[in-house]
Amino acid sequence: MAFGGLDKKSNGAPMAEINMTPLIDVMLVLLVIFIITAPLFTHAIRLDLPKVASQVARETPDTITLSIDDTGKFYWNDKPVAFEQMQAQFAAEGKKATQPELHLRASAATHYDVIARVMGAAQSAGLSKIGFVTEPAKPGH
Repeated sequence: MAFGGLDKKSNGAPMAEINMTPLIDVMLVLLVIFIITAPLFTHAIRLDLPKVASQVARETPDTITLSIDDTGKFYWNDKPVAFEQMQAQFAAEGKKATQPELHLRASAATHYDVIARVMGAAQSAGLSKIGFVTEPAKPGH
């Protein structure tokens, strides 16, 4: 915006200069916003994926082995179990004073949503020690 000057000596012509103060204020605000939000863009999600070449997991009396075959059927310590029964057993195990370990043995052809439902049911029942059982890699692979 151009306004006339307040001094009496001017000829009454509008000011031809751009007022830079509001532009500098806006740029400083944007700079502060970018400085604050830039570390959020570089945040990486840490995933602890099961390693194929690892030590053998030790079996304890508190270990639960849950197997899932190619068709999505569940086996609780090698005994067939329905999903609702498995949820009830998770709830019973989650109420124990010592947390049992859940060893999840899923076939390579098992769909991800089946594994996600099992893990969600275990975590909602209070089980936090969940491990994936893998087979050792063949030499050369």
